[in-house]
Amino acid sequence: MWFFKKISLAIFLPILLFIFCQNAQPKIDGTAQIQPVSQAKNLPENQKIDDLKEDLNYLTGKFDPEKHPDFVKIGEPWANKPGMILRREAFEAFKKMWFAAKKDGVKLNIISSTRNFQKQKTIWEGKWSRFSKTHPDQVARARKILEYSSMPGTSRHHWGTDVDLNDLTNESFSKGGKNEKVYEWLLKNAAEFGFGQPYTAGRPTGYFEERWHWSYLPLSKPFLKKYLAEMDDSKISGFAGAETAMEIGAVKNFAGGVSAKMFED
Repeated sequence: MWFFKKISLAIFLPILLFIFCQNAQPKIDGTAQIQPVSQAKNLPENQKIDDLKEDLNYLTGKFDPEKHPDFVKIGEPWANKPGMILRREAFEAFKKMWFAAKKDGVKLNIISSTRNFQKQKTIWEGKWSRFSKTHPDQVARARKILEYSSMPGTSRHHWGTDVDLNDLTNESFSKGGKNEKVYEWLLKNAAEFGFGQPYTAGRPTGYFEERWHWSYLPLSKPFLKKYLAEMDDSKISGFAGAETAMEIGAVKNFAGGVSAKMFED
């Protein structure tokens, strides 16, 4: 009897170990990893403002995301250039969306991701200087820049939750444009993976429509609520033209001038 038990273990133990190891191996085919964000593990569910560890320095981009433990590098094939980073949760959800889009013949390419205060300041002040002759009045100049670019300290790109995809013109995502199918696919499917378009058409305030800008809502919704609860125009400073924020109402009209879906629970 002992002999037969020994033989049985010698035969079946390697088989059991092989099955276990196969199941433990990570899937290398990205399409096998696709699952809606609502089913994914380790993602924030119904985050409340009081639960957030992110303070106002974080929400206004006054930190180094490259040294932040919750941020990861993205790179190819997800992005069109090296050096871009995102919040880990947002990137994991984006990868699932990327594979789902690829399966449907749609290519998603991140062309801009996280920008801290300093990077946004560089963008803003470049435009502030460039528009100085055509818009000598400072408030008019700020409004011109605010058509598509945020004041430093008010950008959703500070949070590591938002990405710009494929192109930076609405025409490209419109009928007949090279990204027409991309936009149609995102409108139909992005919500399954937690993404939404903050700057839709028809809003009464805020930036112009941006069909390329998509936000990871499980994080950006609670971030936005906390930002609006704690931030006001008097705290906007540190760059050329910052004093125009009070007259324009930058926090309410621009940071808060997003699609109503950005506030839904």
